[in-house]
Amino acid sequence: MKALRWHDQKDIRLEEIDEPTVAPGKVKLKVKWCGICGSDLHEYLGGPIFIPVNEPHPLTKEKAPITLGHEFSGEIVEVGEGVSNYKVGDRVVVEPIFATHGHQGAYNLDENMGFLGLAGGGGGFSEYVSVDEELLHLLPDEISYEQGALVEPSAVALYAVRSSKVQAGDTAAVFGCGPIGLLVIEALKAAGATDIYAVELSKERQEKAKELGAIIVDPSQYEDVVQEIARRTNGGVDVSFEVTGVPVVLKQAIQSTRISGETVIVSIWEKGAEIMPNDIVIKERTVKGIIGYRDVFPSVLNLMRKGYFSADTLVTKKIKLDDVIEDGFHALINEKDQVKILVSAE
Repeated sequence: MKALRWHDQKDIRLEEIDEPTVAPGKVKLKVKWCGICGSDLHEYLGGPIFIPVNEPHPLTKEKAPITLGHEFSGEIVEVGEGVSNYKVGDRVVVEPIFATHGHQGAYNLDENMGFLGLAGGGGGFSEYVSVDEELLHLLPDEISYEQGALVEPSAVALYAVRSSKVQAGDTAAVFGCGPIGLLVIEALKAAGATDIYAVELSKERQEKAKELGAIIVDPSQYEDVVQEIARRTNGGVDVSFEVTGVPVVLKQAIQSTRISGETVIVSIWEKGAEIMPNDIVIKERTVKGIIGYRDVFPSVLNLMRKGYFSADTLVTKKIKLDDVIEDGFHALINEKDQVKILVSAE
């Protein structure tokens, strides 16, 4: 079968590999749609970050080259021995986190945590994948496979907002309106935030954020974005979300919050970033980070049933697996109007 494989930084290849078999406790999926994630781009441009290279991952026992893709939906075509909760024909999405004790407790913080599609175990940029039963969630009938491919990134956004101290009626700022930033805006709306400021340079992404109800702050139009946010909010927002991985933006996100405000770092970083501790100390602000998600997929699916995290708004391109490198990865890097690209192996 065809699969997109990461070999090294800036070296991904569409290759023929063996079709997976079904072991006990697993199901075999026909992949329907898989989204290209910012983490996939980070691995391509600046990796390895999560991908094991020198030593096999402790849980998957695999190392590069590995098959990419962790935002995907599919149909069950075969069920392994011992699987009791799913059957052939079920429509599912995959929660692609491996942890030592499975999805128990704070499994996203497990010291051996890895992502299917980054740490091994197959990936969504392939025709088929074999997945542990524990990683599956049924897709409601009213949610399409395309929409299902957005469950994983939506879970990141919802978990980021749930992990923050945002309360109904609060103000917020989202720095960076790529796919995750836009989904954070949606999650903030669901949480009851009022004025949500979207800080973004791209005109195309500004339009998407505006469509979602955010107030646009274009850095190219103001000498000081932080001062502009402070002016509009009487001193700063309650909570800011950094979703760019750009050092100067991290500083802005911290400085944009009010006294006792909070900044949540959502980005995965390729390099370090300097901050001024006094920006935190003098106003008793807090800064926290989040990784992945836990225990939020069911809530994401329920919100999708109510119209949140809509693929119609966020997906800007659908392509075939044969075209994933040029029309997918390269397009996201070079075309400013792209937001979320979905890939079909069919």
